[in-house]
Amino acid sequence: MMYQSVSLRVLWLYKPSFLWTVLFCIGASVLTQAQNLYTSSSSEVKFFSSTPLEDIEAINKASQSMLNGVTKEIAVKVPVKSFVFPKSLMQEHFNENYMESDKYPYAIFKGKINEAIDFTKPGTYDVSATGKLNIHGVERDQTLKGKLTVQSGKALLDAAFDVLLVDHKIKVPEVVFAKIAEKIAVTTHFVYVPYEKKAQ
Repeated sequence: MMYQSVSLRVLWLYKPSFLWTVLFCIGASVLTQAQNLYTSSSSEVKFFSSTPLEDIEAINKASQSMLNGVTKEIAVKVPVKSFVFPKSLMQEHFNENYMESDKYPYAIFKGKINEAIDFTKPGTYDVSATGKLNIHGVERDQTLKGKLTVQSGKALLDAAFDVLLVDHKIKVPEVVFAKIAEKIAVTTHFVYVPYEKKAQ
């Protein structure tokens, strides 16, 4: 059981180039045998900013997540540069001026689901996860709420929450301040499947 509680914590300390390798080496065999580790097979993270002058929306389909069905640990890593905007200039400003994505390439949530979930029983559950949300290099305590749907062979997790720019020291130039909301609405959708170790 020690490996099950340690693996997700250690996983996110390493660079993404060997993100999965670290997990496999530490304890994937134990987790896989128990069929308790789930990995995202697809993802969608959206954010929406609404002001009287302009609405801004972006979507990201390159995020990764892992979920431990026994310890209830969950970890999400969102590559900031993978957000796609309807206008290329918006995307450029987002990465260079606001998020400084070269310096802070990922948004990360590491936490634990608070409710007891039976991953062997199909159903839809109201869930919350308490942990640390790191955006723009600033980490904050957060409890995020959503719905977890367990289906045959997979699980779907949907969540919606707000991010305050000031909480993560994201500065908006005064010249465009009226176009960017101080509170950003975020929605996420992850599809999880049991992790299966690939043949060497």
